[in-house]
Amino acid sequence: MEIAARTATRTPRRRQRRPAVSAVCVGVLLALTACSGANGGYDATPDESPSPTATPAPSPSPSGDATDSPAGATGSTGSTEEDGSTAAPAFPANTDPDVAEPSAGAALTVTDLRVGRHDGFDRVVYELGGTGTPGWRVEYVPEAIDDGSGNVFEIAGDGTLQVMISGSGYPTDTGVPEYSGPNPLRVAETDEVEEVALRGVFEGYTQSFIGTDDSDNPFRVYALTNPTRVVVEVRDDD
Repeated sequence: MEIAARTATRTPRRRQRRPAVSAVCVGVLLALTACSGANGGYDATPDESPSPTATPAPSPSPSGDATDSPAGATGSTGSTEEDGSTAAPAFPANTDPDVAEPSAGAALTVTDLRVGRHDGFDRVVYELGGTGTPGWRVEYVPEAIDDGSGNVFEIAGDGTLQVMISGSGYPTDTGVPEYSGPNPLRVAETDEVEEVALRGVFEGYTQSFIGTDDSDNPFRVYALTNPTRVVVEVRDDD
């Protein structure tokens, strides 16, 4: 940062000498004293403005909305992609259910599923296509039970996070092809997420389960746009 300092200097002005005003001088000394005007000289010391004290601008605080370039595994290929979320090692999270409402008329289909390991947490990204903004309900459940059928689904891990993405529609309704990659999706390099399984759409919800290494690790959920995504991050407290 440059600190601006301005010094304004006023050019001093010289007074003009006054000519003798008396025609007759009495006595040489008195004549010289009386007839000579005051000697010319400079005015007061030039006016100098003090340099202002500059206050350095504060450094911007890190933002939870700041983007980075985290690596995420796509399917079984292990390719990377920017997920546009902050890879902070610690973040506000707990084990309470996390709920958000979709926009009116939302009709979305999951088109991609990614899992990645980051410093302090694992990230699961559900990418969606269609119209509107998704909502969700994410919470730990005793076991993975499919909506509609009521069948128990076996998922790896000691904990089970159920992810219900609201504002969902069938591909025939949204016009968007659904995710067709590995399902369940497993990534060996993660710390907390064992596997992720998509179970399908039922009554406006896409159901998914995240198998976690522990049953009580704090998590958080948020949405991203361009493309539309629902992100679930599970904190590693080990």
